[in-house]
Amino acid sequence: MDHIANLKSYTKAVQEVLNHLPYEDIAKVVDAIWENVNAGKAIYTMGNGGHCNTASHMINDLAKHTVSSDDKTAVVSTNLRFRTACFNDSMSFVTGIGNDMGFDYIFSEQVINWVKPGDIVLGVSGSGNSKNILNAFEEANKIGATTICYSGFKGGKALNVAKINVVVPHNKMVQVEDVHLMVNHMIADELKRLVQNRTELVG
Repeated sequence: MDHIANLKSYTKAVQEVLNHLPYEDIAKVVDAIWENVNAGKAIYTMGNGGHCNTASHMINDLAKHTVSSDDKTAVVSTNLRFRTACFNDSMSFVTGIGNDMGFDYIFSEQVINWVKPGDIVLGVSGSGNSKNILNAFEEANKIGATTICYSGFKGGKALNVAKINVVVPHNKMVQVEDVHLMVNHMIADELKRLVQNRTELVG
């Protein structure tokens, strides 16, 4: 088997996806989060499986990367702080809800507990059809939060539920996941520029 050819084929597919990213929708996410932080609101993320790790990664980049120096050795003095939390980080809460109420409600129950009007609820669902994420969006919409979905394929049912959709136009899940993390870093970098009133970033 020609491993090198297969590895190059994988990266070529990712490169092709990057040529078709929905930049206007990504910019909408930047604007929504920027408005959110200036209003002192909170940002909540969620995901299943590998997307669970992406959702957890996101809150670190928003809360830490945006206020750190390029070499990560200092915190830049700023009054703007991102209030972030990830719904899938508490295994006690997630498994308790899943065991007692059902897996479809592991995120929506937390939305009801924590989310306030003006907050952001961001879900990562490769298919856009994850029932527990759709349920969470529905509850968040009722509250008056801004709902955002990162998906792939054709966006799934989330297109009709989330207020902002970033659809990675690709049909292979692992590569959709790759690009979701890149989109996260793109957004975090842009927000770091805004928070620190800068145009160039080194690290």
